[in-house]
Amino acid sequence: MAVIDYYKTLGISKTASDRDIKKAYRKLARKYHPDLNPNDKEAEKKFKEINEANEVLSNPENRKKYDQYGAHWKNSEAYEQAKQQQQQQQRAYQGQAGNSGGYSEQDFEDIFGSMFGGQASGRQRNTKFRGQDFNAELQLDLKDVYTEHKRTLTVNNKNIRITIPAGVENGQTIKIKGHGGKGVNGGPNGDLYIQFSIQNHSKFKRDKDNLYSTVDLDLYTALLGGDLMVDTFNGKVKLTVKPETQNGTKVKLKGKGFPKYKKGDQFGDLYITYQIKTPTKLTDKEKELFTELQKLR
Repeated sequence: MAVIDYYKTLGISKTASDRDIKKAYRKLARKYHPDLNPNDKEAEKKFKEINEANEVLSNPENRKKYDQYGAHWKNSEAYEQAKQQQQQQQRAYQGQAGNSGGYSEQDFEDIFGSMFGGQASGRQRNTKFRGQDFNAELQLDLKDVYTEHKRTLTVNNKNIRITIPAGVENGQTIKIKGHGGKGVNGGPNGDLYIQFSIQNHSKFKRDKDNLYSTVDLDLYTALLGGDLMVDTFNGKVKLTVKPETQNGTKVKLKGKGFPKYKKGDQFGDLYITYQIKTPTKLTDKEKELFTELQKLR
């Protein structure tokens, strides 16, 4: 079986940053996506190779193993354990038999044969290996994570029904246990890691569970005070504006922010900054009145 170079698959160097990996993956995934290449077997094959490469290289731990062990990275832990066991057995053999030569290369191949496709003892053939972890990116809008909801994902042609908690943050990763690659020789399945990419198309700026918004305030209400209807993330509320409110004044609406992650009905706060709008296209009467006010001041 030919060894696939994941770096070559994504067209990047071994020194590529996480950002470079994500950029290369997105570009190639769009190019070879099955929806854009219907009935193109070669594009479908390329798309699978790109996803496989991204699943390994976008995970720092898996990438480190791949850089060290190459095609055998999934069995790195078992490799190290077997290597230590072989070294212990070798020392014991040397001590008992006085043989300074240790194990031969053939002995070494017997120990690790099951990992690399060679001949192996019955014990090695029955060794259980954990399946590969999968990585996926889920793109959502900010409004999608304001409330908890369920969503069906398709991973390796399998539909997985997951619950997305309210309050998930951009860049946050959650683990779905047992939904990664299938284990070898009855070993446990790997896990699925989902990273959220959350786009904010709302008028609010989000900082964890707090929201921030700028609201226009007319000059007359700012001077004299009054009531003002303002938007929150899930509806409108009425605010009472104090007389002589200054431009840039901030008010806090407690509990009107974003839901706290996995905290049920707990919410952050909404901070509103008033931006006073100066009237334009004044009538002659308005100019006359403002002139009188200027004289009074």
